[in-house]
Amino acid sequence: MKNLWIIGMCLILFSTPVLAESKYISDTMKVTMRTGPGNDRKIISLLKIGKKVEVLEAGNEWTLVRLENGKEGWVINRFLTDKIPSDIELKILKSKHEALMAKAARIQEENSLMKAENKKLSTEFSVSRKKLQETTNDYKALKTESKEFLELQSKFKAASSKLAEQTKKAEKFEDELTKLLWNQNIKWFLSGAGILILGFIIGFSTKRQRRRSSLL
Repeated sequence: MKNLWIIGMCLILFSTPVLAESKYISDTMKVTMRTGPGNDRKIISLLKIGKKVEVLEAGNEWTLVRLENGKEGWVINRFLTDKIPSDIELKILKSKHEALMAKAARIQEENSLMKAENKKLSTEFSVSRKKLQETTNDYKALKTESKEFLELQSKFKAASSKLAEQTKKAEKFEDELTKLLWNQNIKWFLSGAGILILGFIIGFSTKRQRRRSSLL
């Protein structure tokens, strides 16, 4: 039972995957990758500077590596390095530089658009401020005119009320005058009629007396 436990632990330990280590081909024109650890072994590939490989087994002089396409072979240790080769690093820096330049161009373009938008907004703000000033002036003028209009309206109402009152008084006075004239006309008529009747009576009496005198 104890032996089985030890065997199980060994299987677990040896079956645990080891994290793959990556290395790069050093600054050499071309490096040969062979079928085995020795210069007498067959060359299966020529690796360029900066080629990334995966380390499968590291030896004293040779290392078993795997390429990105899955091909495996042995490479001399001195041609492998942990550092990124200068040409690869230069390409990375160049790529970063191009990305930064593109970003700077985008920022510059956005800045130009923002300046144009700011100029447009500034112009619109100036126009709006001018319109606001004109509206304020119109409002003040309208307010003044409205005040004058209200004053004129108040005066007109007062004058209309006074005129109505005076008209009413004039109509009353005219009625009274008409009545007075009517009464006076009646009096004159009655006076004239009385005089005529009195004259008629006097005349009639005189004629009668004359007639009597002639008979005597």
